[in-house]
Amino acid sequence: MNYNFIVIEGLIGAGKTSLSKMIAQKFNAKLILEQFADNPFLPKFYKSPDKYSFPLELSFLAERYQQLKEELASGDLFKSFSVSDYYFSKSLIFAKSTLADDEYNLFRKLFNIIYTGLPKPDLYVYLHLSSENALKNIKKRGRDYEQTIEKEYLETLRHNYFEYFKQEKNLKFLIIDTNGIDFVNNPKDFEIIVDVIFNKNYSVGINRVIL
Repeated sequence: MNYNFIVIEGLIGAGKTSLSKMIAQKFNAKLILEQFADNPFLPKFYKSPDKYSFPLELSFLAERYQQLKEELASGDLFKSFSVSDYYFSKSLIFAKSTLADDEYNLFRKLFNIIYTGLPKPDLYVYLHLSSENALKNIKKRGRDYEQTIEKEYLETLRHNYFEYFKQEKNLKFLIIDTNGIDFVNNPKDFEIIVDVIFNKNYSVGINRVIL
């Protein structure tokens, strides 16, 4: 195995958690899943984003840092590597999408202070999915507080992800266009995406694959 730590990222509804679970099961990897279900600000944010965006992003910042620091520091001799369905920089990407400029500038200062203390992934996988397909997946899984998510919000998030990829010079980014496959329900598609992630060599910077 070429990786000690990989990240699966993407828009809301892109399938990052499903893929992370499937990879962990196939390779006996340590699975790190974002703990967001109990965040008291999340339902409030979707109803009133202007009021709750800053406390929501701060709470996620603290929770993500604590979880990743603890999980990655405690190695598991019986696991081949670690796979996570998010990375800490997600806090910065989402904050840029939701916060006013002055709030974002303050948030970024806090982010930069603690970011250096976390291990960096060997590979950062981004599942590229159209906003229309992401909205279909969001509707299908039926989380009440997500049903008000709009296409424009997803497109803003995508833009901020790609801006982050351009600015971060020290990571290997693998952008996989998954609009033409169904890796959750089709085993052959899952094996294809596994081959792309684990059996190819990628350079630092942005690498793109269309499936």
